[in-house]
Amino acid sequence: MKLARRLDHIEPFYVMECAKAASLIAASPACDPAQGGERMLFLNIGEPDFTAPPLVQEAAERAIRAGRTQYTDATGLPALRQALSAWYASRFGLDIPARRIVITAGASAALQLACLALFEAGDEVLMPDPSYPCNRHFVAAAEAVARLLPTTPAQRFQLDAAAVAQAWGPATRGVLLASPSNPTGTSIHPDELRRIDQVVSRNAGVMIVDEIYLGLSYDETFGQSALQLGEHVVSVNSFSKYFNMTGWRLGWMVVPEALVAPIERLAQNLFICASTIAQHAALACFAPESLAEYERRRAEFRARRDLVVPALNRLGLSVPVLPDGAFYAYADCSAYSADSWDFSFELMHRAHVALTPGRDFGRHDPKRWLRLSFASSRERLEEALHRLQRVLK
Repeated sequence: MKLARRLDHIEPFYVMECAKAASLIAASPACDPAQGGERMLFLNIGEPDFTAPPLVQEAAERAIRAGRTQYTDATGLPALRQALSAWYASRFGLDIPARRIVITAGASAALQLACLALFEAGDEVLMPDPSYPCNRHFVAAAEAVARLLPTTPAQRFQLDAAAVAQAWGPATRGVLLASPSNPTGTSIHPDELRRIDQVVSRNAGVMIVDEIYLGLSYDETFGQSALQLGEHVVSVNSFSKYFNMTGWRLGWMVVPEALVAPIERLAQNLFICASTIAQHAALACFAPESLAEYERRRAEFRARRDLVVPALNRLGLSVPVLPDGAFYAYADCSAYSADSWDFSFELMHRAHVALTPGRDFGRHDPKRWLRLSFASSRERLEEALHRLQRVLK
């Protein structure tokens, strides 16, 4: 079968390839406690171990029983858009009108819609290296070109205004940033983000910011939305991470008013609407009881970070920048191996701990880095750290 040439620019999702390998090892006798083995500890996937809180689950059940399962508007339930508007006001002090909020089938759909609406064939989009691999593939799917700019720990693994200005060329259309970032858990300082915005605006470009981990910020310095810069910013967010609704496939985007109708037209044709049941359930995310629970969970993620990062540093798996958000530690494994891909498979076999090698996240020295997800319980994290110490000794 002849395939479309755009697939040539979509690389395998190596995170998932590693997950498959880890699952195969986990099914072997070496990982079967009944046969004297030790279970595989999966610290490779970015999924909270918390599920949706009780009020959210109950809201989904009520929607099903009441038959509220038919299509919504392509832009989403008006009540949910209004609830998000109120959340921006209470959480970030921002006045974001509900009419600028579009509910999507996960943040992935939001990123696809943004790229299709804003980029054309041959356009260049600047992105940091390392960054989440699917983001550059959304750009490629729109037949634009993702240009990865190498970053360093001194830059917090993020783009800065100087790098954006230097890289900007005739084909550059804009930037796609993530703050906090996957895989590093680092955010862009608000002052630097403002300087980047000035460079982009001066060149009549567009700025898309992936903010799906914004709710999981641990430092007030960084826990601010890029939407504070003005209406021209496109912000992508999700109910998956902070709101613990990964499998519900529900996200949203905040766009300039002029972009709402084009995005709606694309969404009508590509997705019709996001899951109606998930939308009705998500209304319960903003109940005081649910918000209090999310804040307790955010504190727990921070405690897990404070457990994991110092321990990795002691083990010689240096984390050069303390993650200020999300639930990832980006660790340097060069003290033990010249290739994090081989090293991660060795750890799967010997320590029965699954981590993610840096291959997915960019092209600038990826063999040096491993990503550990601390989205699991502290008990599981402590066990994993003990095993890593055992093997690395």
